[in-house]
Amino acid sequence: MGGAGVLLLLLAGAGVGVAWRPPKGKCPLSCSCSKDSALCEGSPDLPENFSPTLLSLSFVRTGVTQLKAGSFLRVPTLHLLLFTSNSFSVIEDDAFAGLSHLQYLFIEDNEIGSISKNALRGLRSLTHLSLANNNLETLPRFLFRGLETLTHVDLRGNPFQCDCRVLWLLQWTPTVNASVGTGACASPPALAHMQLRHLDPKTFKCRAIELSWFQTVGESALGVESFSYQGEPHIVLAQPFAGRCLILTWDYSLQRFRPEEELSAPSVVSCKPLVLGLRLFVLAARLWGGSQLWARPSPGLRLAPTQALAPQRLLRPNDAELLWLDGQPCFVVADASKAGSTTLLCQDGPGFYPRQSLHAWHRDTDAEALELDGRPHLLLASASQRPVLFQWLGGRFERRTDIPEAEDVYATRHFQAGGDVFLCLTRYIGDSMVMRWDGSMFRLLQQLPSRGAHVFQPLLIDRDQLAILGSDFAFSQVFRLEPDKGLLEPLQELGPPALVAPRAFAHITIAGRRFLFAACFKGPTQIYQHHELDLSA
Repeated sequence: MGGAGVLLLLLAGAGVGVAWRPPKGKCPLSCSCSKDSALCEGSPDLPENFSPTLLSLSFVRTGVTQLKAGSFLRVPTLHLLLFTSNSFSVIEDDAFAGLSHLQYLFIEDNEIGSISKNALRGLRSLTHLSLANNNLETLPRFLFRGLETLTHVDLRGNPFQCDCRVLWLLQWTPTVNASVGTGACASPPALAHMQLRHLDPKTFKCRAIELSWFQTVGESALGVESFSYQGEPHIVLAQPFAGRCLILTWDYSLQRFRPEEELSAPSVVSCKPLVLGLRLFVLAARLWGGSQLWARPSPGLRLAPTQALAPQRLLRPNDAELLWLDGQPCFVVADASKAGSTTLLCQDGPGFYPRQSLHAWHRDTDAEALELDGRPHLLLASASQRPVLFQWLGGRFERRTDIPEAEDVYATRHFQAGGDVFLCLTRYIGDSMVMRWDGSMFRLLQQLPSRGAHVFQPLLIDRDQLAILGSDFAFSQVFRLEPDKGLLEPLQELGPPALVAPRAFAHITIAGRRFLFAACFKGPTQIYQHHELDLSA
């Protein structure tokens, strides 16, 4: 046939192949015709005298450039459709609409580089499909959805890019009752020439996450905490310049966070919530004027101040943490003054009273409660020495050890992963550090450059163990723990808008949506939404 474009037909009952070329002067509208051939742009116009009971149709070396939706609505009785050595590169959605009786579809040795995800929709009788020897680098997910009758699929001879886009194909192949020829990878170089059937889907990392800006809450803040009260998630912000602890709740109508209640607390540095059944407590640690305990005895009532907390010991609190000791709720307040002392306050009747003074004269900047070897521990960071680890013994905290090679640590936060306990240590000058507990002490695992950092906070959001390194001088960095390596790897920068002097982070989940709050000392609190991305889609 040389270079001539030929349309081969097998008419029902005829049993013979018929070659059709347009008569002189009667070229179909979508084709341009020469003396002995027809080159068709798009799907060719079929002659008006085509049999309505056509069973098979073959396009061999035609000039078809694409298959559009509904190309074969005039030949609904087709059982076999073949395209060989054509030049079209695109197959659109519903290209084979109306071919409910089609059993054999062969699209081979063409130049197809793209096929739409719904291109094969409606082929409910299809048993044999071949896309062999084209230019397909990937296939859209759910391409074979609804093709329940398939028994043979041939995908060989395509330059597949073996990245996350082929993951669905690797997962689909063993689930179908069909013989599937998948072919080999063309890239990446490490997988070139490897058969797709030999790839392990478990080795593909095709889930990504993103934190995108959602909302801004005016006024700067030093601290942020999440809690749940009466089944509803809440956030409380420590806003020293506004002189309050601001409680936020979710507005289901506006789909945004809104203020619910505020507690007067001038120069507040930390607002620590505690829920005990129907009662809600908030400890407001204040630089000046004394720290206070606020309480709501039952739902429907407003929070009210009920107690001044250790006025002789808490002279310049810098941090407050909640912990449970022998089944009893307690607060520990880190005091940064020379004359004051870090104090453990435990519940006794209606209030919280000093149980123990810790670390006097050391100007503590941060307290972190954690559990090691099944026993409560407390880690205190100080401006005057390395962080000191205390353990709970005989109803009080006793010094256990300090953390070597950890000078100038401003704050510490811990997290657990894979049965191990990790520490994130914040350093304002020098590298912030990640350490792991080895059974007797914390050992250095990783160092991360940080200039102007006051917070290095781990957060478990959904399945992702994150750690956020805030900075006063640069963008705040989000890291994610890679389980295979046991190390934190960079994920993204937070912003825009950029965080201005971040001091604390907290996350909250509402109706399946996950949010990150970033409290900033020199700018407004920013809220980001956590999105999960499927790279195999």
